[in-house]
Amino acid sequence: MNSPTAPPLPEDLDSLLRRLRLPHVRRHAPEVLATAKAQRWEPAEVLRALFTAEADGRDRAGLATRRARAGFPTGKTFDAWDPAVSSIPAPTQQALQTLEWVHRRENLVVAGPAGTGKTFLLEALGQTAVEAGLHVAWFTLEALGVLVRAHRADDTVTKAVEKILRADLIVVDDIGLLPVGPDAAEGLYRLVDAAYEKRSIAVSSNLHPAGFDEIMPKTLATATVDRLLHHAHLCQTSGDSVRLAQALAGKGVKALT
Repeated sequence: MNSPTAPPLPEDLDSLLRRLRLPHVRRHAPEVLATAKAQRWEPAEVLRALFTAEADGRDRAGLATRRARAGFPTGKTFDAWDPAVSSIPAPTQQALQTLEWVHRRENLVVAGPAGTGKTFLLEALGQTAVEAGLHVAWFTLEALGVLVRAHRADDTVTKAVEKILRADLIVVDDIGLLPVGPDAAEGLYRLVDAAYEKRSIAVSSNLHPAGFDEIMPKTLATATVDRLLHHAHLCQTSGDSVRLAQALAGKGVKALT
């Protein structure tokens, strides 16, 4: 059986839908109207189909926009996450995925050796937040340092940090790999201080926060950690590097042919 022919919309209707900014209704209307005519739909069914298409389209566009603005490093989600591999207790993993801690404006610190899934977990949580309609901002310490330097000249660092706080969840990844420069240390402190009890910050670190004074000035480290940990969930990972284990097992690359 052939599907109903979908003639183009009349120009005035097409123009009206453009004016009202209903792109998804405009895209689906020819097919919906043709189907409605062939199957003798009630008017309410036509409206339901068209507005459902618009709502779904806007949801998809909003998700794509939030995901792009977040700046995730790889795009990893919990679809590829193996909870059994992580040393973080399964109940804790499940509780974090509910995002209740984000809604309560609490922080998350994931500390442990390299390759134990810290960044993967934070990115998957960030993706979950984005899919739930929340806004996420992803940073490295180096990126925070660049931001501070860029805004120091015209004294707009505070405004730049306030802009970051428009996100519901701010992630700072990979603290502790290298010594922290003065600009990055200032950026981390400013961000943690401004977000205190207002937004959630998630941090991954090779060091326990108690050791931050090994990589940044003690005064800044103390003030930063005090605010970061006051309302924070601290998860410590352990074990060997998953990446190294996969590489030694020949799972890091596809076999050459």
